[in-house]
Formats: sequence, structure tokens, C-alpha cells
Amino acid sequence: MDEKSLEILEFPQIKAILAGYTSFSASRELALGLKPLADYERIALLLGQSAEARQLLAMEAGFSIGGVSDIREAARMASLEGILEPKSLVEIQQTLAAMRQTRSYLRNISEELAMLWDIAKEIVELRPVEKEIARCISPNGDVLDRASPNLAAIRKQLREEREHLRSRLEAIIRSPRGCKIIQEPIITEREGRYVIPVKVELRREIRGITHDVSNTGATVFVEPWSTMELGNTVRELVNEEKREVERILRQLSAQVGKYEAELSISIEKIAELDLALAKARYARTVRACEPVLNDINGSKNEGMETAVVKLVEARHPLLGEKAVPLSVEVGRDFSVLVITGPNTGGKTVALKTIGLLSLMAQAGIPVPASPETCLPVFDGIFADIGDEQSIEQTLSSFSWHVGNIVRIIRNATPCSLVLLDELGTSTDPSEGSALARSILLYFRDKKTPTAATTHYGDLKAFAHTTSGVQNASFDFDPVTFAPTYHLTVGIPGGSNALATANRLGVPPEIIDEARGMLSRDALEMESLLGDLMGEKQKLEEVRATLENERNEVEKQNIEVKDRLERLKEAEKQAMQEARDSVVREAAEMHRQIRQASSELRREMTKERLEQARKTLAGVHGQLSSETWTPETGEPESGQGLSAGDIVYLRDIGLQATVLSVYEDTQEVEVQAGQLKLKLGLESVEKITEPKPARTRGATVRMATKVISTELDLRGKRADEVEVALDIYLNDAALANLSEVRIIHGVGTGTVRQIVRDFLAAHPLVKSFRTGKHDEGGDGATVVSL
Repeated sequence: MDEKSLEILEFPQIKAILAGYTSFSASRELALGLKPLADYERIALLLGQSAEARQLLAMEAGFSIGGVSDIREAARMASLEGILEPKSLVEIQQTLAAMRQTRSYLRNISEELAMLWDIAKEIVELRPVEKEIARCISPNGDVLDRASPNLAAIRKQLREEREHLRSRLEAIIRSPRGCKIIQEPIITEREGRYVIPVKVELRREIRGITHDVSNTGATVFVEPWSTMELGNTVRELVNEEKREVERILRQLSAQVGKYEAELSISIEKIAELDLALAKARYARTVRACEPVLNDINGSKNEGMETAVVKLVEARHPLLGEKAVPLSVEVGRDFSVLVITGPNTGGKTVALKTIGLLSLMAQAGIPVPASPETCLPVFDGIFADIGDEQSIEQTLSSFSWHVGNIVRIIRNATPCSLVLLDELGTSTDPSEGSALARSILLYFRDKKTPTAATTHYGDLKAFAHTTSGVQNASFDFDPVTFAPTYHLTVGIPGGSNALATANRLGVPPEIIDEARGMLSRDALEMESLLGDLMGEKQKLEEVRATLENERNEVEKQNIEVKDRLERLKEAEKQAMQEARDSVVREAAEMHRQIRQASSELRREMTKERLEQARKTLAGVHGQLSSETWTPETGEPESGQGLSAGDIVYLRDIGLQATVLSVYEDTQEVEVQAGQLKLKLGLESVEKITEPKPARTRGATVRMATKVISTELDLRGKRADEVEVALDIYLNDAALANLSEVRIIHGVGTGTVRQIVRDFLAAHPLVKSFRTGKHDEGGDGATVVSL
């Protein structure tokens, strides 16, 4: 990528901001070293890693790679037989633990975050090294007694000898002679030797070695002769402790140095992971996402002749909340975009936004824009923005711009992006405009995506009349003439230089005189552009109003649909409750039949017989009603109903008698047993004359009911079997059938067992057996009544 353009487009500032989101020095270096790439596959991978890191933070917002340090230099030193300090070893241990935990966490969600796992799986777990360092050194960097038995023994002896030495010195201090000669009753240490403070004038009162004198000269620090041997012992033990600690540190360092290569790779991989997480945290802060990539040269181009830049609600990342969203597309119907509009209206910011977001995407950084944003993978991004005169090189503004343009022309290809600010300025307007048109034609002919800003009126006309070139303008408020920073493609814009000057404080008399100097054509052009912009804003307002109304209608439609669904669900529930009520009523009637039959068997008296006959007659009357008539007729539409018609209730699965029909509301009132319901006509079907049911067994007609010699229970739920079987057995007994067949199928045997358990306890059943081969075998049971 063109280094000068990277500076112009402020890409280094983005890297510095991103580096602030990293967790340790190695990933920070990666962030500061980022460069835009031209490799589609590599860019897609980096953006994919960023997307997965955003997904990871969505799953666990506080996830981070904590406790990791860049230990590569320490590992290199250890590999050269250097002895590492305890704190360095602690950093290595903590880093190994953090990397192991991160690897383990990502392994558990590797299916969801495959790209991050591809990085994490390269991390080498060195659990033995990690555990050995933790065993020998405390988190504060102290070598622990348990590091070796020898160290523990030395330290134990050292504590005992020190205690003995301090006891001897305290005895001297507490003695009558000591109280006389000491400056204060304390034991201190000088040059590794234990001493007591003695008054200088009484120094000769105690035999010993003077190790130090106080700043005032009033006190000398003396080691008594009587404790010198103990002091020597302590000193030897201290040196012995140092040698043992050094041996332990050398041993631990050797273990680290043995894995220097593995540690280096692991740090590189954990730094890559942390950089992906840094991008995700940055994206969360600026509301960024990964754009759709377009591979200009590769298979992903999908037949496009030129690169297409499509920014949707894009914001300049360095402007923060002040950034106004920019939506623009270059490259589909035209390759050159000429942007015009008022001064300080946002033209230069638009160019920088296009260029900077393209650089960010090609560096694998999420861009602050809508997910619909589509960016090509350019082989170069070139910008001529700003005015950097060079006094040393004696270059004018025009010369500096031309030098940049020459460099761009030499290096740009059809797969490059070119951004030109104030093209053709800083020289004679007529010549500058002619040069600008020629440059734009050059890039158009090469089909190089180009965006340029200008104030030249003839460039606006040029863009309007030239194929492959398109106008765009930044809007302004037609009342205040203040810029709105909203870009409209297809319409040129006025510069509004006088309005801008007036807004910035130029005296009105100067503005009026300048306006009087303008040509009539210029005034008419500015007026026409102003009127056009005003009409365009009115159309935008109308479009926004219509859009809001359409959204409101869609919202109301959704609410109506939801209400209808809730009503249907409530109706369905009511129907189910009604059906359950009818089933319970039927069960009660057949319970009465069983009770009457049982009483007849127990006591066949005249009174009992008469009572049973009355009970059975009442039940039979209910069973013979239209409510319980089996569905043997053909259902018809609910239209053309009248009171007294027999109908089928679709949702309940029962028959009912029509009581009333309400044509105005398209509803019908029906009665099923003792239950009255009011339903829509679409919920009922009229029953025509019944047709004889085709059954395998013989049939016996009882009153208006036709009873088959077999009952098929296949497909019924377990809770429905007993009710259906009970009803059928009672109907069969009333029809004087002596033998019936119950079809239950084989299946898992559950229904068969329920049937036979029920038959064994039923008072109307004399006996039952498994069906013969031609009767259905084990899938049927033959019952004698």
C-alpha cells in the first residue's frame, strides 16, 4: 500500500486506538504493525476471526486474556543457560496458566468459534513446567521452602541460629552493664551482621567489632565478641541458602529454556487471539462490523467488470459521535464520482471516510458502518488530500498536488482506489478545470474507482454529460444555508461560497457587493441548484412520511394477525373443553348402564328389574339422540342451514342439532347433549342421509343406531381406549350381540394390555380370547358377552 496515502488517510491513528484495546505488549506490537493487505483469503480470515471474537464477547462480555506477558525474551535468555529472576519465572508460570485456560475454554466451544480455535490449538500446554514453578516460587516471587528438602533444612537451621543469636544479644542488652552502655534497647543489622547500638563514649566498655557509626556520631554499632561465632554461623547459612536458591532457579530456568521455541509460538498465537479480541472490543465501542468483501481479481468477483465500493451508514472512525453517516456507491454504473457542495460541507471527510474504511477492512479491522457495506480488495489505495507545501523543495501547492497525481497515475491500476480532493485548484481556473477533466477521463477509461471533490461549475456539467462519471452533492439547509453533511448521488451541488462567508462573519456589504459582481448565468445556476435541492428535500420528506405510514400499517397488520391467532387458540381451547365435557357425560351414562346390569345380576326381583328397565330406557333415550349418532352421513358445507338440522362440529368431532342460524354474523347456535354452543358457520358441516358403513363383521340395528360386531381402537391414545371400549360394550349388549371383536393391533402391546385388563373387570364380559389367524391373530381380541 502507498505509505504516503496511509498517512494522509490517518490510518496510523486507527492502529494506535486499536492498540489501546490489547491486553499485553506482544498483541500491542501486532496492532501497531498492522498493514492493509491485498490477499482476499487472508483478509477474509482476519475479518472472520474478528467476527468470532465479537460473538465470543456476546456470549461472555467480560472474557479477556488476562495474566499474559511477553515471555519470549526471558525464554531466549533461559535457552542460553541464563538464570532467570524469581519474578520472571512467576510471569512465565502465570502466562502458561492463562494460555492453557484460554486454550481449554476455546476447545469447549470450538464448533461455534472454529477460526479462533484454529489459532488457540497451536498453543503448547507446558503443565509440568507451570506446576514446577508454582511449587517452587510464590506469586510474590519468593522461593518457597518446599522447593527442595535441602533448602527447607538450611532455612530451619538458619531460623534456629538467628533465634539463638538474638537471644544472646537481648541478654547483653538487658544486663546491668548493657543498660548502661547501649543507646537504645534494639538489635539491628549492619553488613549482614547482628549488632547493638552503643554510646560512643562508652565504646570501650564492651569488647567487639564496630561495623558502623550513626550520622550524628553519637552511636556506634558493635557486634560483641561473645556473639561473633554465632554470627559467623548465621552468615555461612545465609550464603548456603543463596547457593541453594541459585541452584533451584538455574534448574527452573533450564526447564524453561528447553521449550523456548514452543513458548515463542504460543506467545505469537495468544497475541493473535488478543488482537482479534481487541478488534471486537473496538467494534463494540464504535458500533463497527465486518463488511462484505469483493475479490476484484479472484473468483469472488462474480463477473463484475469493475470494483464496487458500497458504503451504507458509514461513519469516520476518528470523529466519534460527531460523525454524520455516509451512504454512497461507486463502481457499479459509473467508476468516477464528482462530489460538489458547500464549503465546510463534508466533502473532504467523505473522501477520507471512503479511503480509511477501505484501509481498515483490508487490515482485518471492523468498520463503523452497516453490515450491508461492501468493499473490494484493492491492490492500492491512493489519496491526494490536503495541502503540504515544501519550502525546502520550493514547491507550490499546485506543484505538490501535481506531484501526488503523477505518483498515483504511475501506480494505480483498475483494481486500485483513487481519492482526489479539490482537483485542479491552486492554478488558473480554466486550465485547472481542463486538467481535472482530463485526469478524470484517464481514470474512467482505466475503470479505476475514483472519487474527486471540486468547486468548478464546468466539472459539474462534465460529470452530468459524460458516461461513466456521476455527480454527487452535499446538501445544505435552504433557509440557513448551513451544510447538512448529507450526500445525494445524481445531483450537483452549489458551493454557496457567499452564504458560507456570510455565516462565518464577513460583513454584509461585502457579501452584497460580491453578489452584484456575479454573472447572470452564475446567479441563475446557483438559484436553479438551490431550487432543485429544495424540491429534492421535499421529496425526501414525502418519502419518509410514506415510509413511516407503511411501517405503521405493517405494524397494525401484525397486531391484527396476532389477535386472530389468539382468538383461534381461545376458540380451540373452548371446543376442547366442550368435547371433554361431553365425553365425561357419556362415561357417566355408561356407568349407569353397568350399575343397572350389575344390580340385575345380583338381585333379579321384580322391583329391581323395573328400576333397571327405567334406567336403561333413560340412557338409551339419550344414546339414541342425534348428539350420539355415529358419523355415518356425508358432511356438507355449513351454508344453507336451518333449525333442526344435524351438523358435525369440526373442532370437537361430535354431532349437534342446530337451534338457530344468524345470517348477519355468519354464526350458528347448536346443542350437543346438554351443552349449547355458538360457532362460526365455517366450524360446522351439515350431515346428509347416512350411508351404510362398510365393515368386515355383521351389523345389528337397534332403534336408530347401527352396531358393528367389531371395534377398531388402532391409533387411539391410551386415555381414550377405556372410554371408547366401555361405550361400545354397552351398545353391543343393548343390541343383544353375543360375540364381538376388538381390534387393537400388536405394536408395543400397551393398547392390547389396557383392553384385556378392562375386559377382565367389565360386568358385561363373559369371556375373551386372542383372535385366530383369520380373525387378526394377536392384534385382535374376541369377546363373549
